[in-house]
Order: sequence, then structure tokens, then C-alpha cells
Amino acid sequence: MNLWLFFQNQVLGMQWLNTLVGNLLTALGLDTASRLGGSVQFFLYDTIKITVLLLVLIFAISWVQSYFPPERSRRIMGRFHGLGANTVAALLGTVTPFCSCSSIPIFIGFTGAGLPLGVTFSFLISSPMVDLGSLVLLTGVFGIRVAAAYVVLGLVVAVAGGTLIESLHMEKYLEPLAHAGAGADLDAPTLTTADRLQYAKGQALSTYRKVLPYLLVGVGVGAVIHNWIPQAWVETVLGSGNPFGVLAAVIVGVPMYADIFGTIPVAEALLAKGAQLGTVLSFMMAVTTLSLPSLILLRKVVKPRLLALFIAICVVGIVLVGYLFNALQFVLI
Repeated sequence: MNLWLFFQNQVLGMQWLNTLVGNLLTALGLDTASRLGGSVQFFLYDTIKITVLLLVLIFAISWVQSYFPPERSRRIMGRFHGLGANTVAALLGTVTPFCSCSSIPIFIGFTGAGLPLGVTFSFLISSPMVDLGSLVLLTGVFGIRVAAAYVVLGLVVAVAGGTLIESLHMEKYLEPLAHAGAGADLDAPTLTTADRLQYAKGQALSTYRKVLPYLLVGVGVGAVIHNWIPQAWVETVLGSGNPFGVLAAVIVGVPMYADIFGTIPVAEALLAKGAQLGTVLSFMMAVTTLSLPSLILLRKVVKPRLLALFIAICVVGIVLVGYLFNALQFVLI
């Protein structure tokens, strides 16, 4: 247990880095106990920590992803039926794109290739909400029990949502663009070890450049919350005293556009200030799954009724997960 805590706190959480940054700032004459000094320490520590973890994780995940191009993923999902197919689609979503917008083209390819609609929606929900990177980062911030519960419940939402859409037979609410890839059956080129290394390196650098602005904004917002927002205010709005905190977090999160790497610093700061666990995790899920840009892209593929159903399923699932986490907070943390 002590070995695991060391791994969680010092390897994933990099608490040694926080101490190092604090000592360096103190040596430079900045009081880290002040609001300004604390904000600078939080910003530098979280930015460096997430950058290191992000590059390592994206490289590793991209290596895994090189074995699952869209064509191969489609063939794998095509071997399963019913609930099993939805489960496989949700699991494949964990090793694919890191934000909701980049999931849409693959979703189009899946629908165009004739995969069941519910299966493609299980993938679409899972892909931005749950990934291998989130499991590691969440473990470093919230602990293994919270991270594991987040991933499991995210997969449950994806499987349940896709299953419901499938049962309602909503195929007629697809736009013509959704069938653009029909008939495609391309074999992925065979990659050598060197090709996979180059691919993983390219994905790591490319993805990091894309998420860096959101990461910096997220860490900046987290620093402000952590050192400038009164704890009593956060507890009043997002704490246990407000039964509508989860709903408020989802409503605030939907218009934003970021990925999980940019929202974790905000969630970390809110939790430290007294927000409930389920409330901050609902905020993270809403931001990553229901961003406005991704919904606009999805509207090009599906008609309003199906889009509204997708949003409703995600919102209800995220809200239920939020309240469940709030109820289990003292068990998980």
C-alpha cells in the first residue's frame, strides 16, 4: 500500500516537483504562501506535471492506437452484436481521439460503413469522455478508486446510451453525409516498429500543440480558483449544501471546448476548495463530451431529433453519475 501511495503521489502526482517549484520560487524571493506566489506555484507545477504526463501518455496511447486504425476497429466491432457490440465500441473509444471533435470523422466512417447506429454512438460517447490517459491523470490527482470509478461509469453511460439509441431505430434521422463512407473497406498498411515510433512521436507532438492552449487556460483558471476564490463561495455553489450543484456544473460545462487534460486542473482546484467530487467530475464529463464545436459538427451528420436525443442521453447520464459520485464521495476519497 505504501509503495502504491508513493507511485500515486510521487510518480503520477509528482509531489516532489511541487516542492521543487516552491523551493525555487522561494529562493527567487517570491512568497508561495501569498495568493500571488501560490498562484504562480500552482501554475508552474501543474503545467509542467501535465505536460510530462501528457507527452508520455499520448506517445504510449498512440502506439496502441497504431494497431487500431478505423478500418480495423470497424471490422472488430462488426464481429459483435447487441450489448457486446456496444461494449466493444465503448472500449475501442478509450484508445482513440482525445477530444470530441476529432471523434466525429471516425463516427462518420463507422456509420458510412454500415455499423449499427447504437454501436457508433457508444463509440462517440466513450471516445472523448473516457480514455487511457484520463485513467492515469485522474489517478495522480484523485486516486485510483476515483479514476477507476470514473472510467467504469463513463463506459456504462456510453454502452447504455448506444443501446437506447439502437432500440429506438433512429437510422432515418441520419443526414446523407453520414453515409459518405459507405462501401469503403480499406486495409491499413503494415507498419514497422520504426513506423509506429514515428507515428506515436508525431501524434504526441501534434496533440500536445493542439491541447496546449486549453491546458494553459485550464491551469490558469485552476490557479485562480485555488488561490483567489473564497472556499465558502465554492462550497455554497458546488458543495453539499446545494442539491443543484451537479446540474449547474453540467450547464456551465457544455458551452466550453476543451479536453480532459485542460479540465483536470480546474476540477482539482474546485475539489480542494470544497466542491463535491461528483459535481466536478460531471463538469469534466460535460466539457469533454458535449462541447459546442463537436455538437455543431455532429449536426452535419445527424438530424435535430437524433442530435437532441444524443444530448439528452449524455446529460442525464452525466447528471446521474455526478449524484452517484457525490453519494459515494467519502467512500472513494
